[in-house]
Parts: sequence; structure tokens; C-alpha cells
Amino acid sequence: MTSNSSKSTAVLIGIAGGTGSGKTSIAKALMKELGREEVVVLEQDSYYHDLGHLIPEDRMRVNFDHPDSVDFRRMQQDLEALLEGESVEVPIYDYTAHTRKKETRHISGHRLIILEGILVLADQEVRDLMDIKIYVDTPDDVRFIRRMTRDVKNRGRSFESVVDQYYKTVRPMHLQFVEPTKRYADIIFPEGAHNRVAIDILKTKINALLGEGQTKGEVIPT
Repeated sequence: MTSNSSKSTAVLIGIAGGTGSGKTSIAKALMKELGREEVVVLEQDSYYHDLGHLIPEDRMRVNFDHPDSVDFRRMQQDLEALLEGESVEVPIYDYTAHTRKKETRHISGHRLIILEGILVLADQEVRDLMDIKIYVDTPDDVRFIRRMTRDVKNRGRSFESVVDQYYKTVRPMHLQFVEPTKRYADIIFPEGAHNRVAIDILKTKINALLGEGQTKGEVIPT
């Protein structure tokens, strides 16, 4: 596991894996275990490029499962600032219009930063900032069913559009760009947050890293 020596008190964890793999469930489990006041979760989706300069028809043609759709430089700048104890204004992405909203999300003062998304291990500069890199390895059929449920229930998509997108972009991009990032992971999670042994091991490692970085106060109890 690689730790950036310039960091003082904050720990950065990257959680990658295919769509519907259970990345968010792991992030939520860590928040519950370690305390919400200590943990902040950043989503890769917040850093999609603003497509306001394109007409709506062209925005719909953008492949959001390709690394080029993500503003990794803005992501890197925000992470560096947070790790140095500064506050940031994280973009809020409008999935319907494919643009960034005028409002932002103010973040500051957290000791544990979790960055989750399918491609968070794809960019070397972002990856090098991480103390722990995780890849959630979940069977393809389980991931597809979870994505289908999410997109139909929460994003107003039709069954046909979800299937069409899965075959045209999601699956090929997963094979080309997402799954290969598994080789960068320090920990590969089978079963996501349901794997209690892996969660407990990760919690212990996080507490150790937080203990190394602090100058006073107590480590979060395990």
C-alpha cells in the first residue's frame, strides 16, 4: 500500500469496481464503522466533464464509461487540497442534463476520504494519492441486475435503454478500462460489504494509518 509522505492527518481510500459491484455499500459500511463525522465520500460521478457546451443530442452520445468522460485533473486538485487540510467545493452533476449544477458541495475537515467509482484507479496521478486501493470483484450477472434496478427505479430509464447501453458501452468499457485496474488494488473484495472479515481487516488498517498521522487525540476505536 502506497502512502504519500506529504499527507499529515487525512487518509485517502480509493474504491473501484464495475457498475453495480457494491462500491457504495463498502463506503457506507466504513462510514457506519468509523463514524460519519470522521468520513467523507466523494463520488467519481461528481467529476464528469460539464457538457453544457454541447447540444442535448450530442451529450447523449458521450460514453460515460470511458476515462475521457472524467475530469481527473479537477478530482486530483480537490483531493490534494483535502489531504492538506483545506476545504473544497465539489461539483454536483446533473445526470439528466449532463451538466454541472451551479450549486457545489462544500467539504472540509474529514480525516478519512473515500473516493469511489468505476474508474478511480485508472488515473495514475489520482491513484498515487491513495493510501489504500480497493477493487470490488462481483460477478457480471449480479452487477447487471443491480444496475438495471438502479437505472429504472432511480434514473427513470427504460428496460430497453439500459440493456442497449450495457451492450454498447458499459460491458466493453468494463473489459477495456475498469477490470484491468484490478492489478493496482491493494485489496480485492469479493462480496462487497457482505464480506465482514474484509471490512474488519480494512477498518484495522485505516485505524493504524490514522494513528500514524495524528499528533494528539485517540485513534478511532476498533
